[in-house]
Amino acid sequence: MGILNLTPDSFFDGGKYRDEKSILAQVEKMLSEGATFIDVGAYSSRPGAAAISLEEELSRIVPVVELLIKEFQEIILSVDTFRSKVADACLQEGAAIINDISAGIQDDEMFKVVSNHNVPIIMMHMIGTPQNMQQNTDYKDLLIDVLYYFSKRVAKARKQRINDIIIDPGFGFSKTLEQNFELLRKMDLLKSLDLPVLVGLSRKSMIYKVLKNTAQDALNGTTALNILALQKGAKILRVHDVTEAMECVKLNEHLI
Repeated sequence: MGILNLTPDSFFDGGKYRDEKSILAQVEKMLSEGATFIDVGAYSSRPGAAAISLEEELSRIVPVVELLIKEFQEIILSVDTFRSKVADACLQEGAAIINDISAGIQDDEMFKVVSNHNVPIIMMHMIGTPQNMQQNTDYKDLLIDVLYYFSKRVAKARKQRINDIIIDPGFGFSKTLEQNFELLRKMDLLKSLDLPVLVGLSRKSMIYKVLKNTAQDALNGTTALNILALQKGAKILRVHDVTEAMECVKLNEHLI
């Protein structure tokens, strides 16, 4: 899954894709490198990111969804949003998946919209909001708490007749540095949910804080952890760098 951020303040590529030419060039590059999905988002979810209005998010993302559906006939677009009105507008334009960092918690109408459109949903583990999530890192047992969280959210989604669910353990969301690595070490426990697992480790602070470098220098660390995530059961890698992730996938196929 290739990442397309339309936000000016994302932690790695904020502000890079703000006009049609740069957007189309980046999506064409990711698709040519082997991306199965393109995940487009217009609301920065990095820790402490400023909130934006519904109108601002819609104005950023809907024209881009329209553009990509028009220019790439075979594209599978995932929309990174926790707002049901944004999800509905993008699905009406041809998007195929909703990627909700709040797993339907922030907007009670989200599951209804997903169900009405009969599309898959990616549900991530996060406590709180991007603005306060890093104050919510107290767990009795991290993995048990994460499993319980997903069991509740999946049950609620099933009641809304949502059949296709992907889970994202939420690296970097409501977790300390140590908790991120604990989650990665024990990630194979998520197999008990019998659902596909998406992992987003790409250039995150859990990598560059350990290596004492920056997001711009964290590609090699990302690659190392992506291989481990695949070994632990990840089915989708959400990444900024598609070529390197595809190399991880191909090499991992020979390790299975």
